[in-house]
Amino acid sequence: MSDDFKNDHENNGNDIIGTNDKSSLNLSQNVAGLLCYLGTIVTGIIFLIIEKENKFVRFHAMQSICFFVVIWIGTFVFGFIPILGWLISALLTLAGFVGWIVLMFKAYNNQYYKVPLIGDYAEDFLNKM
Repeated sequence: MSDDFKNDHENNGNDIIGTNDKSSLNLSQNVAGLLCYLGTIVTGIIFLIIEKENKFVRFHAMQSICFFVVIWIGTFVFGFIPILGWLISALLTLAGFVGWIVLMFKAYNNQYYKVPLIGDYAEDFLNKM
């Protein structure tokens, strides 16, 4: 991802990207962005490997991977702590589900939405690739 693309989207991602852009898979970018989240980490990895050109799709693929890794690790770790940890783990699971729906909605509407902290990390990681 180029620095120009990153600089154009500094406002935490409520920008709407061009709706006619296609991914290299001949899918519209909004459908490809949604599919990055649909299968959680698995589809994120698949789209990150297959998509070579569309920066919108690559960003959502990387953000999908990072988001679900954080949710799954947090749920796993807190699951070992009796009572309070179980409650936190349940809340993380609920937050993950709600986040999953919101991220699919945002990607489908062509919004370059960055989850706080996770979206910045995903973007930085893509800039290094």
